[in-house]
Amino acid sequence: MAASLFESQLYGGAFNAGDAGRLFSDSAEIRAMLLVEGALAKAQGALGVIPEISAAAIQRAVMEVAIDPGALRAETAQNGVPVPALVSAFRAEMNAPEHAQYVHWGATSQDIMDTALMLRLRQALGLIEENLKNTLSHLAEQAETNAALPMAGRSFGLHATPTSFGAVVASWGAPLLDLLDELPELRRTSLLVSLSGAVGTASALGPKADAQRAELAKGLALSDPGRSWHTDRGPVLRILGWMHRATLALSKMGLDCHAMVQTGIATLRLAQTGSSSTMPHKQNPVAAAKLVALAQHSTGLNASLQSAATHQYQRDAGAWFTEWLCLPQIVLAAASAAETAVGLSAALQPQDAQMRGELSQNLDLIHAEALTFALAQSLTRTQAQDIVKALCKEATETGVPLSQLAQKHASEADLTAVFKADAQMGQSRETANNFAQTVRALA
Repeated sequence: MAASLFESQLYGGAFNAGDAGRLFSDSAEIRAMLLVEGALAKAQGALGVIPEISAAAIQRAVMEVAIDPGALRAETAQNGVPVPALVSAFRAEMNAPEHAQYVHWGATSQDIMDTALMLRLRQALGLIEENLKNTLSHLAEQAETNAALPMAGRSFGLHATPTSFGAVVASWGAPLLDLLDELPELRRTSLLVSLSGAVGTASALGPKADAQRAELAKGLALSDPGRSWHTDRGPVLRILGWMHRATLALSKMGLDCHAMVQTGIATLRLAQTGSSSTMPHKQNPVAAAKLVALAQHSTGLNASLQSAATHQYQRDAGAWFTEWLCLPQIVLAAASAAETAVGLSAALQPQDAQMRGELSQNLDLIHAEALTFALAQSLTRTQAQDIVKALCKEATETGVPLSQLAQKHASEADLTAVFKADAQMGQSRETANNFAQTVRALA
């Protein structure tokens, strides 16, 4: 099995991260770091920190030069970071030492790597956002169409009270709306430029250090933190935390779909299913299972990422390396989950007859709460609860439905609507329709 399923020729289709997968290749990282070096030179040239002619030459070379990642392997292994080897190779490729001497002026490796990371995380956020919106569009259609389709609501896996499929779908989409609502502030506070030198003091950047950082941020359309964040991994944790929560939110849909298609329940069918090598009747809910697996994968890695958030002194090594090991996998898990969710949400086929039939399969006990509150209109709450509890016990022991046993108390309450699921769904319709309207407003 490949070290990363996201990049596997065999499994990559199953765990497809879409275009986000391209952001975490060696070539993509080198390209991002060179873009940062070019933007830094442009900012410094504009401020007179380095000659403008040299800044222009560096910018031009950034767009023209191609660096082979393999050529940096040995030196990266020795240094622990790729920037020294990259800068050396880039200067050589420029073939203009009078200009190349100004490459990487005053910056440190972590400045370049963290800023380059932010460029790629910005793209990843955009890709995930687009897929979440597409998923929400499918869910809104399902919620609106099935706002009044009754089904059994479950607690601890058991029948509780009626709900609607539309409301269930809305419960899958609501966290996604919250995540999208958070994005503008997340981008503003966490997509940051880094330019503060070896130990965060910007000593090599000279008296115009703040201006250089601000100009670099402007050039790359990132935020200026106004300080060093070498050892403050809050920006990374916030972005990766958002992605992890997106993966978790999508896994809820996967988990519920997986349960609803099970043999014996079958209240849902999926248009896209997998098959078995030996059992032709199987229709495996592969997409739903993937969402659950991706969330579990991300959860373990997120714990490791959190544990590596404390960096020693002014720059750390081990904690930073741990971040490298975890971060791409968390991003790609979120991207893969978002890709998968689009297809799954478009494949939902609620089974109307099965959902309605399930409501009466358990001796009408799903209406016990409604019966209790109906009786409580003329009796005390305690009396009503005692009566219904006894009736439920009798129904279980005799096999006579609760709706029939309750008739002996018909004089004490109006039972007309008690055993009609359509009348006992509470705010299900409103929940589903309000969700759909909110999603429509996004457009």
